[in-house]
Amino acid sequence: MTEPSFLVTPEGRRIAYRLTDGEGPAVVFCGGFKSDMEGTKALHLQAWAERTGRAFLRFDYSGHGQSEGAFLDGSIGDWFEDARAVCGLLAGPLLLVGSSMGGWISLLLAREMGARVAGLVGIAAAPDFTEDSMWGGFNAAQREALQRAGQVILPSDYSEEPYIITRRLIEEGRRRLVLRDPLELGFPVRLLQGTADVDVPPSVALRLLDHATGPDIRLTLVKGADHRFSTPECLRMIEQAVEELLAR
Repeated sequence: MTEPSFLVTPEGRRIAYRLTDGEGPAVVFCGGFKSDMEGTKALHLQAWAERTGRAFLRFDYSGHGQSEGAFLDGSIGDWFEDARAVCGLLAGPLLLVGSSMGGWISLLLAREMGARVAGLVGIAAAPDFTEDSMWGGFNAAQREALQRAGQVILPSDYSEEPYIITRRLIEEGRRRLVLRDPLELGFPVRLLQGTADVDVPPSVALRLLDHATGPDIRLTLVKGADHRFSTPECLRMIEQAVEELLAR
């Protein structure tokens, strides 16, 4: 595989990305917390874009994958700025596809870019998770450790390496919340959510559906699908959601 391309963001972070030329609107994939652009969903959409002649962009946030920086130094705001910078490589309308944390990043992009967004597909979207899931789920000892030591360690279901959650991640995330203020999404939105997702449960998708306003927002619940949402059937559903919105 060829080496990725790189850009330096206005904030000085060196970000790896892969851009496939093709017909617009360009599809931009925003990955999840501690994931990278070589994941199953990103690669599936890459293959779809090559097969259909669509413009497609995938990238690694700073501290993720092949981008520079330390993961522990990052925050939601940093990763939003990274996503905004790579979107600047593209002209014209964008269709955002956000997985887990990438769903939150996509909503931040949509809130800032407004009319430039042609549509949004959220896959187990996790808006405000640093506040509602992490901080909200910490016990008193974990909250005290976060304040005293600046970090708390959580087990991971996806690797042997635990998650180290920093105080900056929590505190900076409070500046990026999207479920506390009006969230107008004036473009088609498709939310895909597994009922067996224990990391981002269906209640999060329902809350987002209830909170957001817009002319065309739909939620699809998939019985038995987990947070990865990467079975052949789930991948086909992602593809179909993207194709539907592009056809509009």
